[in-house]
Amino acid sequence: MHWLEEVKRRLKNRNQLLFRKDSDFLQDLALALASRSHRTLILWALGLAAGTVAELEARHPGERRPAEALSAARAWAAGELKMRPAQRSILRCHALAKELPSPADIAACHAVAQACSVVHTPGHALGYPIYDLTSLVRRLGVPACAAAVEARKQAYFEMLLYWEEQLPSYRGSWAAFLPE
Repeated sequence: MHWLEEVKRRLKNRNQLLFRKDSDFLQDLALALASRSHRTLILWALGLAAGTVAELEARHPGERRPAEALSAARAWAAGELKMRPAQRSILRCHALAKELPSPADIAACHAVAQACSVVHTPGHALGYPIYDLTSLVRRLGVPACAAAVEARKQAYFEMLLYWEEQLPSYRGSWAAFLPE
């Protein structure tokens, strides 16, 4: 089934998420993510989340929870913050989603939290695109979203390659629990 047909079906069924981790559309990305190092995935996810945080701040001036989650995840990855305080910041970002009226912004908050959770485990990496693409569809609508979704998916691959190339020269510090 073409991804747009699946999205239409999921919208009709009133599903919160419009993409699934096992959807055909995301399988090539899932394979690409599975073959990368944990550190590469962290840089990739947090880099993508930074753009989403900026978009949320523009739509919700003064709301700091997504930015605080991103900052905490960066500090956690660098070994400057323990897991529990970082986790609390991430959970506050998830909680913000329950307070927002816009389905696009709700998905964007969850996207940021999923990206931040990649520090904990690489298994969260696909969560960012699932929520980010859901946000994009909800913001643009069907069928206007088709080209934007395809372009965004391509950007995920480009950013993944970028961070994979940048990793050897990355000057930031890493927490001891993040192997090379």
